[in-house]
Amino acid sequence: MADRRRINGPPGATAPPIYEDDSNQESSGFKATRTRQPNTIRRMYLKTGVTPSASGSAYLEVEMPGKSGASGLKLSCTVHGPRSLPRSSPFSPHIILSSHVKFAPFATKQRRGYLRDPTERDLGTHLEAALRGAIIADRWPKSGVDIIISVIEGDQDRGTAKNQADDSWEDMNVLSGCITVASAALADAGIDCVDTVAGGVAALVRDGSDNGKTKIVIDPIPSEHDKIEAACCVAYLPSRDEITNLWFKGDLPSKEAGLYQELVEQGILASKQANRVLVECLGETVG
Repeated sequence: MADRRRINGPPGATAPPIYEDDSNQESSGFKATRTRQPNTIRRMYLKTGVTPSASGSAYLEVEMPGKSGASGLKLSCTVHGPRSLPRSSPFSPHIILSSHVKFAPFATKQRRGYLRDPTERDLGTHLEAALRGAIIADRWPKSGVDIIISVIEGDQDRGTAKNQADDSWEDMNVLSGCITVASAALADAGIDCVDTVAGGVAALVRDGSDNGKTKIVIDPIPSEHDKIEAACCVAYLPSRDEITNLWFKGDLPSKEAGLYQELVEQGILASKQANRVLVECLGETVG
């Protein structure tokens, strides 16, 4: 009787895969450069209704420019609810929002675990705060809604070495995409919101080509810049001119306090551009 617990290998001989060494790229001086304008975001693909079994769903994909065959951020969001809370739960006059963000094990260059780490929990907390300001919560008393986002591929340039970019800056782009795709999924689920909320990222970067001077760009890719000094992620409601969530990270020069306000303004500009894609996608769904 065959042992069912044993996974047999292939019957024929196989050759191990051979990958290009990242050190060869660094020694040859290869470095990605930003070709977009500082006030332009990358192209996005957004589609709703990708998961029929859920109340609402959406899929978002952001390109990785300058690389043939390379892909950037890929997110899938499902919304379950609104549904009644258990009888044992206390009465709530408004809807209970629960957000869950999880990276796939293969989403980043460093393999992720199956349990949520602190980064994923922080992303879920920021996402919940951003969406809570957009949902009309008092229309569903004693009800709950679950928002689940799967990060299929992180916003990383896989052609660079592991130590060339800081993953913490890329998490801001992930949060920005999570806010946008969750807003589309909420609209697909028919949950009333005061406005469509979208995410945008702005960063203060320093490049050697500019003689070490700093400049502000939106939708940054860490591998395209020598150093990122500071960045902020903004969740913005355009029709109400309100910010529902603001995440700032980094160090700004004390002599230039106005850079903080300029970073926020550029983050709002990035969210407005993402909101145009969101509104166009929802218009095609209704039409």
